Amino acid sequence: MSEDRLTLTERCVLLVLLAEARELTNAELHALSGLKLDGRYRRNLNDLGLVTSTLVHRAYVHELTDRGAVRCAAELGAQRPARSGAAGGALYAVLAGLGRYLTDSGHALADLFPPDVAGQVEAAYSHVSEGSGAPVRLAVLRERLDGLPRGEFDRALAVLARREGVHVRSEADQKTLTAADLDAAVVLGGTPRHLLTIEAAR
Repeated sequence: MSEDRLTLTERCVLLVLLAEARELTNAELHALSGLKLDGRYRRNLNDLGLVTSTLVHRAYVHELTDRGAVRCAAELGAQRPARSGAAGGALYAVLAGLGRYLTDSGHALADLFPPDVAGQVEAAYSHVSEGSGAPVRLAVLRERLDGLPRGEFDRALAVLARREGVHVRSEADQKTLTAADLDAAVVLGGTPRHLLTIEAAR
């Protein structure tokens, strides 16, 4: 299938990945939008080079490619797909409005959707803790998010720390801290913190 014949589901998946600006599992994709990317839809977007899908612990993690981002930009001036219904009509009216704004302002589409670094940290925590709500060492998370600038990681932790059910704490037993733990610490309120805990949903 060519890009010109993408289904509404495939187009919507691309737009959600663009808006989130991070990797998403099918579970996260479904929680956010009610969509899943599997079967022929996943294979098609992968084959077209619009999305990469990596199998992690028997579950796919999807990420928009640069080519996928270009395809999303093309949607701003596209006609709504046939049989897309009222919701599709509303979506494409909003996309057209965004397109006009970007043209008039000189901004790029990527300017509207900066990377959700806090979401990346949260997703890494969820993966490492397996959703248990157990404390995870910041050293482990920094290593998992290797390539994420230290300052961005630290700012993301400060954002997360203000959320209900999220705790960025110091290790009570300082003797257990390794050199990596000390180096990975983030200073909040003048105190080095070494652990992230996000309470499991009940």
